Amino acid sequence: VQLVESGGGLVQPGGSLRLSCAASGFAFSRYPMSWYRQAPGKEREWVAGISSASNTRNYADSVKGRFTISRDNAKNTVYLQMNSLKPDDTAVYYCTWREQWWGQGTQVFVSS
Repeated sequence: VQLVESGGGLVQPGGSLRLSCAASGFAFSRYPMSWYRQAPGKEREWVAGISSASNTRNYADSVKGRFTISRDNAKNTVYLQMNSLKPDDTAVYYCTWREQWWGQGTQVFVSS
């Protein structure tokens, strides 16, 4: 199993980023996927989840209305569109399969 995140970077408050997570080594289209994040000095927290067929999407209250999770099963990729970013969104973002397999993370830094 391999999960590879990309798309992080430095962005100003109010800006947007789109994270991607390319998955391989398992039947991606059959499983829900999730994004987590870990800010400096804090525990890792769940951000968003999506069902295998994209018919159910859930979000942490802190990101609801600003972030959108999506997936492309033909490309074995899950995305996290992040809009209206705030400094509190600064963290390393991880995608996970079954909360057992994790990517290496991609850093998001929101600052002016």
